[in-house]
Amino acid sequence: MYSYIKGTIADLYSDHIVVDNHGIGYEVHVSNPYAFKKDEETTVYIYQQVKEDDITLFGFKKKEEKELFQKLILVKGIGCKTAIGILATGEIEAIIDAIEAKNVAYLKKIPGIGPKAAQQIILDLNGKFDKREMKPLASPSYDEATEVLIALGYKPNDVEKAMRVLASEKLDTNGYVKRALALLTQ
Repeated sequence: MYSYIKGTIADLYSDHIVVDNHGIGYEVHVSNPYAFKKDEETTVYIYQQVKEDDITLFGFKKKEEKELFQKLILVKGIGCKTAIGILATGEIEAIIDAIEAKNVAYLKKIPGIGPKAAQQIILDLNGKFDKREMKPLASPSYDEATEVLIALGYKPNDVEKAMRVLASEKLDTNGYVKRALALLTQ
């Protein structure tokens, strides 16, 4: 089983990318191929689906995307292609918020998800997300601030706890660092 592939994006297609890793091109199905840049070195988090007659790789820019995907495919009636389609339609936090708020209307807007599927997703996944542990998924400044604090010598566990407190705030890197330092030095 693969966890991730680190390599260069060789090609972009409408439903997949090709990741070149040491001369081997891996075809990876993704929710939004255009979130990747051709010729850029990147890490793609991988889920490998093995069927009797097929092996398919599904890829994600963030671990959190992969985790949501893995939860979605456990829902009765939701397969890998439907789950990747769900991820393609919105922000991960918005999807999780809809599940937690039991917002059937939001989920029904997703192509391929009818009222029964939306209710099944809510039934199977409601309450399975720990919002306190989630960090902003599309915030490079959050990740950069975390790295800066660790580079300053703070323990990763302490940094993680401090940053979790700030998870709901939208700050730049300096803002996150200043606020986290205030928490770490209390």
